[in-house]
Amino acid sequence: MAQITFKPKAISKKLLTTLNPRTKEIVVNRYGLEKGERMTLEAIGKTYDITRERVRQIENFALATIKKSKEYKEHAFIFEELRSVIEELGSVVSEEHLMESISKDPVIQNHINLYLALGEEFKKHKEDDHFKSHFSIDDKISGHVRDALHKLYQSINEEDLIKEEEIYERFVGHLSEVVGEYKTNKAIINRYLSLSKVIGKNQLNEWGRMSSPHVKARGIKDYAYLIMRRKGEPMHFKEVALEINKTFGKKAHVATCHNELIKDGRFVLVGRGMYGLKDWGHTGGVVRDVIKQVLKEAGKSLPKDEIIKRVLAKRIVKPNTVLVNLQNSKFFKKVAGEYALA
Repeated sequence: MAQITFKPKAISKKLLTTLNPRTKEIVVNRYGLEKGERMTLEAIGKTYDITRERVRQIENFALATIKKSKEYKEHAFIFEELRSVIEELGSVVSEEHLMESISKDPVIQNHINLYLALGEEFKKHKEDDHFKSHFSIDDKISGHVRDALHKLYQSINEEDLIKEEEIYERFVGHLSEVVGEYKTNKAIINRYLSLSKVIGKNQLNEWGRMSSPHVKARGIKDYAYLIMRRKGEPMHFKEVALEINKTFGKKAHVATCHNELIKDGRFVLVGRGMYGLKDWGHTGGVVRDVIKQVLKEAGKSLPKDEIIKRVLAKRIVKPNTVLVNLQNSKFFKKVAGEYALA
């Protein structure tokens, strides 16, 4: 928690003394300085029977008036303190992180927002499709951080899941113009990453695009994929359901989980109730189909032991089942001690 030496409510009371009653009331409501809830321009306009644009003009006039007052000059130290806080947080920080680092009280946070609007050194960047609302005190650093986040996003495919250490390494690699003390501070790097609305991590601390179901899981099938991917080997659908309950705290009924695995193309039935990921090279269909695929991929005849080895890499079956299928002359033929497609 960032330490500030001043009491926001007391400071605001003094700063607002320079305003007339109606203007003061509009500022109080606009910034939520008493009740914590900030009123919109439209809501304030209806209250005073004036347009949204007129409310905006009054707000801007009020801020300009405060900046010209002696009270503003007398309390200039609060802006120096807030600048130091933002600098310690990395010189660019999301509005959410900044406010939470100063106070958990939403009313106090609103007072801080007022000071950030009054301080000349603070720049607010509005939320857009790529970034959350954030504040900065250095245009060069903030621009470079956003550019680095853009480059990081472009380096990630929709299907990618990246370990935390690697995402840090990739991101820091794009921060060539940021001072070393920021690049080596993991907390600051995390705050930079959290500015992005299009990059994030799942509950297993694996990073990727927020649009990917691997990062923002939307149902049992997505949780099943993450569980199986972490396991790294085929799992029975009952085990998958159990692990979803245990890892994510989601109620995954066995029957529902099984049904989702059947329907989703990312999963392949590789044995009785056992499923693997298609990404691993597992193949669906009956054993005969798997043997046919193995021979097609090889492009030549193969000895039975090699066929068994390759089939078992794709399906969980008994070696004897493979041998029985190879005896079907309708699909396979024996040539010089090896097997080929008929």
